[in-house]
Amino acid sequence: MKLFAVGDLHLGHPTNREAIHRIRARPDDWLILAGDVGETERHLDLAFDALQPKFKQLVWVPGNHELWSVASRGTALRGEARYERFVARCRERGVLTPEDPYPVAAIDGTLVRIVPMFLLYDYSFRPDHVPLDAAVAWAREAGIRCADEQLLSPAPFASRSEWCAARCDLTEQRLEALDDGLPTVLINHWPLREELARLPRIPRFSLWCGTRRTEDWHTRFAARAVISGHIHIRSSRDIDGVAFEEVSLGYPKQWHGRIEPDDAVRRVRV
Repeated sequence: MKLFAVGDLHLGHPTNREAIHRIRARPDDWLILAGDVGETERHLDLAFDALQPKFKQLVWVPGNHELWSVASRGTALRGEARYERFVARCRERGVLTPEDPYPVAAIDGTLVRIVPMFLLYDYSFRPDHVPLDAAVAWAREAGIRCADEQLLSPAPFASRSEWCAARCDLTEQRLEALDDGLPTVLINHWPLREELARLPRIPRFSLWCGTRRTEDWHTRFAARAVISGHIHIRSSRDIDGVAFEEVSLGYPKQWHGRIEPDDAVRRVRV
């Protein structure tokens, strides 16, 4: 069995909705959906309808777009309640989520634990001289804004930083409780390391890209590979002998006419 990953399908765009049908079948293999499938449950269903018949098992983690609360798109759910509704929808469809037990799978003949995570961000990907309470203003000085500030509610938490801390605490406890010595594949929409959250054209967007708390998780938790999206810059990096894979498809302007959708589906080697 092989493991594949793709993120940032952004099925709110018609071109991307057509594109997922051009992902070829791999019926014996697993596919990770690394967040930002879209903004609605319908977008999840479109992805599942197209991809479940092509793969043995789907694994989903949320991105910021799944967490957006947009009244015109048919939901009043906000924050944690919205996330929980998306988890429930995945479970109805047999798709694994960060709230499920971490499965063990034989990938390329090696037993590994697949670890889908939802960790969010806490604005710590910023220079040390910029205080937290001035971070968003610092980004705006460079003309950088993120729609999350209006659309991603942290309810019932007081802030996205507090929600991030709670998610990191929960996930860290689960990982520390593992005692079988198996290597892991860590999956999170946002990159786990600040050095991977550098966007050349909009560097201050790093604020919304992760948390410093996870900088050493790849070594602490015996990762063979770390999967993320969000940056919309496909890449493969080796850090401390661990493969870090950014697996975004992205918005149509970022891939259409440049690559085939199936080429964005990355094989994860362990």
